[in-house]
Amino acid sequence: MSYHDELILAMNLLADDDRTIFLGQGVGCDGTSMAPTFKGVPAEKRIEMPVAEDMQMGMAIGMSLQGFVPICVFPRWNFLLCAANQIVNHLDRLSLYSDYQPKVIIRVATPSRHPFNPGPQHDDDFTSAFRQMLRTVDIINLHSESLIVPAYLGALKSPRSSIIVEYTGYYKDERGKQ
Repeated sequence: MSYHDELILAMNLLADDDRTIFLGQGVGCDGTSMAPTFKGVPAEKRIEMPVAEDMQMGMAIGMSLQGFVPICVFPRWNFLLCAANQIVNHLDRLSLYSDYQPKVIIRVATPSRHPFNPGPQHDDDFTSAFRQMLRTVDIINLHSESLIVPAYLGALKSPRSSIIVEYTGYYKDERGKQ
């Protein structure tokens, strides 16, 4: 299966778990390269968010403390930067200074510069920087379609939170378009 098809399968497998909820930009509406990968995920499991990344991550952490497993979606690393406070100081550190163990699966994309260049405010990959900042959150890079389903199912089974990094250069829908 293609990278795109594996993402659709992974999102649907996650949606089968009663604890999961999807929140972010493009989970309920079109407009991002990730939006088509939610095909088949029930609408009642998707919460479309405004451009308020810090709030979105804070909501995901709070939901996780109530037993949900949020899949928190950021279409670009540059958007995820706006949630860095919540990720570094709360999601990553909360279990180090309390009895709480938040569990969130963060889905983020590293954009391609071809055939469309998204510009310098949208084209970064901050994987290395986040690896240096985080202590308890796993970071998984999806450089191949064969890694997608095992990575997402592994993140669901893990007691830890995860950041799963996708690459939009590999996204192609069933018509072969990005």
